Amino acid sequence: MKYFPHTPDDIAQMLQRIGAGSLDELFAEIPDELKLKRELDLPKAQSELEVRRTVKALADKNCVLTCFAGAGVYDHYTPSVIPYITSRSEFSTSYTPYQAEISQGTLQYIFEYQTMMARLTGMDLSNASMYDGATATAEAMMMCVAAAKKRNRVLISGTMLPTTLAVVKTYARFHGVDLVEVAPTADGTTDKAQLSVLLEGGDVAGVIVPLTNYFGIIEDLSGLAEACHAQKALLVVNSIASVLGVLKSPSEWGADIACGDAQSLGIPMSYGGPYIGYLCTKDALVRKMPGRLVGQTTDAKGQRCFVLTMQAREQHIRREKATSNICTAQGMMCLYVAAYLSLMGAKGLNAVNETSAAGAHALCDALCQLPCFSLAFPTQPFLNEFTLKYTGALPLAELHDRLAEVGFLAGVIAQGSDDLLILAVTEQRTAEEVDALVKAVKSLTQC
Repeated sequence: MKYFPHTPDDIAQMLQRIGAGSLDELFAEIPDELKLKRELDLPKAQSELEVRRTVKALADKNCVLTCFAGAGVYDHYTPSVIPYITSRSEFSTSYTPYQAEISQGTLQYIFEYQTMMARLTGMDLSNASMYDGATATAEAMMMCVAAAKKRNRVLISGTMLPTTLAVVKTYARFHGVDLVEVAPTADGTTDKAQLSVLLEGGDVAGVIVPLTNYFGIIEDLSGLAEACHAQKALLVVNSIASVLGVLKSPSEWGADIACGDAQSLGIPMSYGGPYIGYLCTKDALVRKMPGRLVGQTTDAKGQRCFVLTMQAREQHIRREKATSNICTAQGMMCLYVAAYLSLMGAKGLNAVNETSAAGAHALCDALCQLPCFSLAFPTQPFLNEFTLKYTGALPLAELHDRLAEVGFLAGVIAQGSDDLLILAVTEQRTAEEVDALVKAVKSLTQC
């Protein structure tokens, strides 16, 4: 069995083959201060039944909260058929699908994923293999610089998710990109006037803006594409993938690149991952796109089949000269998204958004009836996520902790603020849960 430990005889044969007299001799180059010098503190062996009991006892310690948090990660429902589909052997290969003859299952679901993401964003094509929305956005920034050649300045809206901003800034720092963060306006939206002023400098390679921003606001991107293209800059639109089922697509806004996180398309929150980023673009930028691209063709018998295309594997091992250093696909996550979109279709995705939006507006209206809450940006539209301003006597952080104690993950306190609470509602939340949260807030705040 390939997962069983090596026997003493196995070890002796391997040592003899490489010319080492013992394991100590093999590891002699490791500094002595780094060696453990004692036995590993491992528990005694257990039967399968005992292991299950141990793991269950640990799991029972978890406090499962009713989730009203978002800020980039959302508690959407995963249809039960998806885990079944993703466990099927025809979708599994030992590693990467460079050998098309034995990787048709993997290549097909990547192809289907790319097709559906391209349709969802309205773009010409999609890649696969972005780790998450933050790295996908950073790769979009690098595409802008690569396409512009002699320009290395990129503008990014300050209304992006703070985690995304942090990752993009790290990429920019180590790739020599002059990244300029444009502070949001007082109403929580991208400062388009400031973007226009910076664009007039004629040295901008690209502009990155969100469709639904950190505060849950649906941004009006009118005129941005025209302003960017007039100065030969690219427009990148970042969005949570699920909202594209009902909102104007990046292509309709005139974007050159669409990117973001696709966790909202059926991938469980899973305590922080794994997730998957999406990256879609127009045909003109295909040679600048990192990651995997799967194409459809026919084999010698004329049968439909799939292959990696447009890129050589070697591009990912050329260090600083590579298009990207991301080269391992989020294969299982691609399959999750492809299965989810296939099952839901346009009508299902629309229903998810309508249910989520109805719940969010109901919660917002109910909380805003309390004197200690008001809508932080009352003139701005939102879908299923919104930001409230809190003015209660009990500190917001303490209120947040106390709500967790009674079973609610009640949103996310906005970064850098002590009075702004970002709440999200998905189709998983019921009217009874919304009412229960409002009741708990009333009892804890006495407002």
